[in-house]
Amino acid sequence: MARTIRPSRVNHVNAVVQDFDASVAHFGQAYGAGLMLDMPQKEFHACLIEMGRVIFELFVPHDFLLSARLGPHYVGLEWQADMDEVRAALADHGLRTVRDIGIALHTHPEDCFGVAHEFYAGEFHSRDWPLLGGPIRSAGYWRDEHPLGLAGLGGYTHVVEDLDAASAFYRGFLGAQPVFDEDRPAIAGRAQGLKVADALVELLMPTGEGWLDRQLRRQGQGILSTVLTVGDATQARHYCVSRGIPLEDGTAPGRLAVPAAANQGIMFEFAA
Repeated sequence: MARTIRPSRVNHVNAVVQDFDASVAHFGQAYGAGLMLDMPQKEFHACLIEMGRVIFELFVPHDFLLSARLGPHYVGLEWQADMDEVRAALADHGLRTVRDIGIALHTHPEDCFGVAHEFYAGEFHSRDWPLLGGPIRSAGYWRDEHPLGLAGLGGYTHVVEDLDAASAFYRGFLGAQPVFDEDRPAIAGRAQGLKVADALVELLMPTGEGWLDRQLRRQGQGILSTVLTVGDATQARHYCVSRGIPLEDGTAPGRLAVPAAANQGIMFEFAA
């Protein structure tokens, strides 16, 4: 029987953006995100930023030509997990890696419904980050002091062509536990919620022509949005309106979305 990885947490969400300085400035000005670590490398310019105790790793290719067709997009995310367990499960499931640096690796997105799952044995949230002047800001600060009222990572949405096959993959590979299965008529889709570690993975499949189908045809299978939890949706709406951050209806009822076009190419959603 194929072995299963059981991650302990999401370390960070990974995204390709086009302009390093503009992206860091945008997330800082719009949401108060802090720059944790600048990581220029020969292949790309990367960095870690943090907002609401949700960490994003941004990757900026030195030459955007090879990424221009798809544009900015979510690559995947990093899970904290035992690396021996990870490598055993990869072999059992016959999954390829697209990048392996020894202490961490990324699965090939083609084998994982469009998502590169990164694994690393360590974690990032309890470290002392000099660029932020010490440890990252507390949950209490983001929830009670910052006017957006962020309360952490809710999870992410993942648009797929075959909901049942994707669900079976998550359950077999990452030990996902089913939470809900429901129709989302507003986006002409069906959704299935799966709990993996500290995140809710929402698989979304189009059921006909509509907004979700257009997203799938534009980007292909993969992560559609990061879902950030807020203490109060009305407060979050007022915050965004006061700063000129455009909002749309999200992928679920009552959810607010910052469209990718207004957010350096990657979509955020806020859920109470």
